[in-house]
Parts: sequence; C-alpha cells; structure tokens
Amino acid sequence: MSFLNYLLTAWPEILNLTIQHIELASIAATLATLIGIPLGIMMIRYRWLADIMMLVATVILTIPSMALFGLMMPLFGFGMKSAVTAVLLYSLLPIMRNTYLALNNIDHGIKEAGIGIGMTFWQRLRLVDLPLSVPVILGGVRTSVVMSISIMTVSAFIGSGGLGQLISDAIKQSNMQKLIVGAVAISVLAIIADMLLQSLQHLLTPRGIQK
Repeated sequence: MSFLNYLLTAWPEILNLTIQHIELASIAATLATLIGIPLGIMMIRYRWLADIMMLVATVILTIPSMALFGLMMPLFGFGMKSAVTAVLLYSLLPIMRNTYLALNNIDHGIKEAGIGIGMTFWQRLRLVDLPLSVPVILGGVRTSVVMSISIMTVSAFIGSGGLGQLISDAIKQSNMQKLIVGAVAISVLAIIADMLLQSLQHLLTPRGIQK
C-alpha cells in the first residue's frame, strides 16, 4: 500500500487518534501550568523551598518515561489517568523553573519601588512582577506543551490511545506508512502548538517590554 493510499483509507482513524492525543496532552499541560506557576511563586515567597522542589522535579525528569508510566499504573490503573499524571510530572519542571527565574530576576530597583509605595508581596506580584515575567513564564509553558505532546506518544503502551497507538501498531505490523504518518502528525502538532503559544506570549507581553 502506498503512502497516499494509506492516508486516503485510514484518515478517520488518524483523525480520531489525533483528537485523542490533543485531549491528553492538553489536560496534562493545563494541569502542569495550573500547578507549576503557583509552585514557582511559592519558591519565591519561601526561598528555602526552591532547592528542594527543583531537585525533586529534576529527579522526576531523569526517570525513563516507560518506568514512570509503570510507576503510575499501580496508583491510577491502565490508561488515561496514569498517562496524564506521568506527563504532568514531566512537564512541571520547565514551568516551575521559568516562573522562579523570571520572578527572581526582576530588577531590584523595581521591587524596592513597589515596597516603597506600600505594596504587599502579593500586590507587587499581581501588578508588577507577573506582568513583567510573562515572556519567560510562557516560554516555560511552551516547552512544557511540546514535551507533553512528545512524551504522550509513549503512553500508548499503557493503553491511553492517541497518536502513539498509531506508532505502536506500526512497529508491531512493520508498517512503514503508518509509522511515518504517526511521527509526522506528532511533529506537526508540536509545531502548531508552539506557534500558537508564541502568538499568545506576544499578545500577553506588556507593550513596554516588547522588543
């Protein structure tokens, strides 16, 4: 079967698996963002937490993906929950790190000005520090999303579905057309997601600090 013929006959399956993959990666990346940014803020507020949390996140990132998926299965079972939890853990580090570094590198004079006019930590964070940190924080989110899309491929081996299922089936069947389609589809998804987030990053960056 030629590559074109395979696309014409299998496009409903490819579309369905692509939608599944987007859903899985979106859930993991969204949860990582909702958890990672507050954790980065807590690392600024309570400095003693920074080294501990960064070490834990780094250690998690060094665990082979198949091993981490396997560790999740006794807790969450076979399928989606284990996949999303494992990818969420992988995706936390870039967001935590970028949030912490962005807030930590705010010019000292700006911080002193906020303190001088009577702002509390949380007021300064909301009105000054976070808006100035948007480009760096969203850079971490972009990295996290691309990682989620890529690593979620491996989760097909624990029954989560998605485009990884296409690659898994292709390996079992020695089907080169199916393998190429799965790999290209995942790459295209990652590129599109990165471009969309780049546009969002530009939109949310205050005009005063845009180059």
